[in-house]
Amino acid sequence: MLRIAVDAMGGDYAPGTVVEGALAAARHLDLGVLLAGPRARLEAELARYPDAGDLDVGILDATDVIDMAEPPTAALRRKPRASIRVAAEAVARGEAAALFSAGHTGASVVTAHAVFGMLAGVDRPALAAAIPTRHRPAILLDAGANVECRPAHLLQFAVMGGMYARVAFGLEQPRIGLLSIGEEETKGNELTREAHRLLKASRLHFIGNIEARDVYTGQADVIVCDGFTGNVALKISEGLVEVVEELLRDELSSTVTMRVGSLLTRRALRHFRKRVDYSEYGGAPLLGVNGLCIVGHGRSSVKAVRNAVAMAYRFATNRFISRIEQEIAAAAVSHP
Repeated sequence: MLRIAVDAMGGDYAPGTVVEGALAAARHLDLGVLLAGPRARLEAELARYPDAGDLDVGILDATDVIDMAEPPTAALRRKPRASIRVAAEAVARGEAAALFSAGHTGASVVTAHAVFGMLAGVDRPALAAAIPTRHRPAILLDAGANVECRPAHLLQFAVMGGMYARVAFGLEQPRIGLLSIGEEETKGNELTREAHRLLKASRLHFIGNIEARDVYTGQADVIVCDGFTGNVALKISEGLVEVVEELLRDELSSTVTMRVGSLLTRRALRHFRKRVDYSEYGGAPLLGVNGLCIVGHGRSSVKAVRNAVAMAYRFATNRFISRIEQEIAAAAVSHP
């Protein structure tokens, strides 16, 4: 049975929420999970679920945990048996087909890079987050793996993002947009202006600069930016969605008339929530590393963990990494 290695200690609500979400995925899909973390603590968590013994669940004993506030590289040197490292090594040994962590993003990126290595033709990994638009999901990358980038890195992100869109969403010719402060190619900083030149000269279906207001309109299928910008954009969007939901609930419950109306609109509100809820996607694949790694939100719920493990399972069964590798080789990415 195909197994997914799960960093059970990663995330704001670990290990309880992570274990519950992983078990939910194991119940509903033909997969097993390997939970990485302190054995005694994970055994105590599993004891809460009477059916855990009927599922394919194993424990990878990991004595150390990377705290969210720790510098990732230094922390991993001090803690060689950290849960994220132990889970990644299980994938490298072939004991699991993919890795999932909702823990320290930097630690996940550094670990995947060190343990899996990089695909040929790629210099930097990138987190590819699926975001909702009016028509179908779009891909934003990098969503937080690289704070500082060079123009050539953004070109590589665009190539990988386009491949992801073709493999995951079946788009034959994904539209690539560059996130900037204006549509004109002269707008932006030195990074975006030079990246615009490289993208325009490439074989990609580059549609030019995308302003922040157009990220969710569906104008582009793949939106490229550095990791700092991408992460800020995602966090602002998540916060805005939560505030809008609260404002809608307040307004719909403010008067009797509104309360009656809220009963009629509840279904539409549930549909709205499903379209914009990050937990529906579960996590973001880390593209460019030579191994399947899904990175989840630090605040991942049980639902988000379950969906992230399910994503890892789907990608593994569809040979996602080998297909991405073949696409990269075919694209023959240049390195200016």
